[in-house]
Amino acid sequence: MPQPEVSYQLRATEASAASEKPEVSSPLSRLAGSLGSASVGWVVPAALLLLWKVASDRGWAPPQFLPPPSTVIRTFGEQYDSGELLTNFLVSLGRVAGGFSLGALLGVVLGVAMGLSRTLEDYLSPLFRAASQVPVLGWLPLAMMFLGIGESLKLVIIAHASLVPVAMNTLKGIRSVPRQYIEVARAFGYSHAQLLRKVIFPASVPSMFVGIRYGVTQAWLSLVTVELLASSEGLGFMIVWGRQLLQLDLVLAAIIVIGAVGLLFDKGLSLLEARLLRWRPASSLAGGRS
Repeated sequence: MPQPEVSYQLRATEASAASEKPEVSSPLSRLAGSLGSASVGWVVPAALLLLWKVASDRGWAPPQFLPPPSTVIRTFGEQYDSGELLTNFLVSLGRVAGGFSLGALLGVVLGVAMGLSRTLEDYLSPLFRAASQVPVLGWLPLAMMFLGIGESLKLVIIAHASLVPVAMNTLKGIRSVPRQYIEVARAFGYSHAQLLRKVIFPASVPSMFVGIRYGVTQAWLSLVTVELLASSEGLGFMIVWGRQLLQLDLVLAAIIVIGAVGLLFDKGLSLLEARLLRWRPASSLAGGRS
């Protein structure tokens, strides 16, 4: 029979171990936690919506300059029922898809080329970085002179906007591959092609994906810019048309759609990134998010 002192020490040790045992959260508690964190992001939009309604109800601004939320919702419904909203959205989506595909492809090729060749980077990087500092509006007059105001102009502008972040992040991903990975691959006798295919490219995928996310964002922003100045259809054109008719409810409805679609793009790519790159450590995954 154990002595009282030993029995007391055993009980104290068991109690300490029980207190240090990590708590296993149930699926219901994890769901509640995720819903709670997601609901925090709606606090500011809900407050702004409430302020907007109060301002319109109390007449703090004329309805011509600040239409009430109900009017904007009604206009949104009318545009949807007539099919104009869907038509303009599909036009804008097609432009983004085409321009981003071209820009991302060129960006990956350029980023890989500069990442694998220091000489090529020395020749191209200064000009590339200087050209990337010019905003979309700065390129529009020159592009209009050569391309006109047709679809080719929009395709080139969107491709240029998405090319820059994809190329720079691809270059960064290749250059940030740990040296130990390359040394181990060479120790195993990997050829140059095997080194690229099995080590360098897989290790640089997270940085490339960050560039793709930024590229989609820049493509969407440049789309709205170019449609505001040179377009007869699309979501940007809806804003211009509403301004010309002094229908700010139409302007606000188009702005809300543009913001919502951009947010969905970013969240969707974020979820896709987390799913495709599950092999990365949690700290690396968190560091790659923006």
